[in-house]
Amino acid sequence: MNSSFRPLRLGIVGTGFIADVIARALEGTPEVVLAGVASRRADKAADFAARHGSVPVHATWEALIASGTVDAVYVATPTAVREPICIAAAARGLAVLADKPFRDLASLGRITDACRRSGVAFLDGTHFTHHPRTATIREALPRLTGALSGLRTSFFFPALDRSNIRLRPDQEPTGVIGDMAWYPMRAVVEYSGSDAPVAECRSWAERDPVTGGWFRGAGFLRLDDGFTATWDVGYSVGACLMDLDLMGHLGVVSLDDFVLDWEGGFATSDATRPVGFTHRFGMANPATWVRTETPSPTRQATRMLEALARLARDPGGPEVGASIRRSLRTQELVDALVASVGVGC
Repeated sequence: MNSSFRPLRLGIVGTGFIADVIARALEGTPEVVLAGVASRRADKAADFAARHGSVPVHATWEALIASGTVDAVYVATPTAVREPICIAAAARGLAVLADKPFRDLASLGRITDACRRSGVAFLDGTHFTHHPRTATIREALPRLTGALSGLRTSFFFPALDRSNIRLRPDQEPTGVIGDMAWYPMRAVVEYSGSDAPVAECRSWAERDPVTGGWFRGAGFLRLDDGFTATWDVGYSVGACLMDLDLMGHLGVVSLDDFVLDWEGGFATSDATRPVGFTHRFGMANPATWVRTETPSPTRQATRMLEALARLARDPGGPEVGASIRRSLRTQELVDALVASVGVGC
């Protein structure tokens, strides 16, 4: 690293669980440093700052973005209040890393338009896309599966505590669909390569009887070119499931940790389960399945932060445009799921 190198100074808005994950991920890279934090609650901000190197605490997000001490912000707030913070940060010339999902495609479009106008980078907070496994699978799919015809996913973890903002429609308007079905839809974007319009979408979701938030959902999506996706997500199953099958006429590529890899995941890391994927083919005799490992010395959350630093150095480059297109397409598909939820569900 040359003598003129300066790390990207990151400010974090919000001090919840995921913000803590990102702050810890910064320890794995010299390219990004934590330079400030803001929260609605001063006590939480102070505790957060103390855990992560006694960084400066700002009373409001407005004060943080106006401080002149940060080059980028990570907006880890509830979805309902994310848009104005992202737009204001972009207007200040700060690169934007925004947690997902977004209120809807129109909201995300306003955020990304603000970033484009100000000439700053934009990145959404989807971790798995940055693990080298994702690129390895994309490159291997023509050989292992042939042309993809579809995918199927399950993503569950137990989280029915009603104090969690995920179950509050005023904070998370799309509930479990925005929070967790985002990942199956991102898998469509990352692996299918299809920009075809949605031809058919059928979704079901179940609301919590007390809070009214969606806590379970499932459905079927078909694109106009014939690609299909089935998805099943929720907080109501008593185990963590992160299954993904990518299907084609030559075989299937399977993962059981596609969102947060078991080896480096931030819940309970398990070094005995190396990151990789399984190729299944023929009559599905397990003895014939082939396992490929895709190790990475750097965790995917840290790699995401390094990607932000790279985008921030070249905000007008093609990688920023590609990042925005992936985000917009993912939100477009999520919106289709939300719109198709049956009346009264």
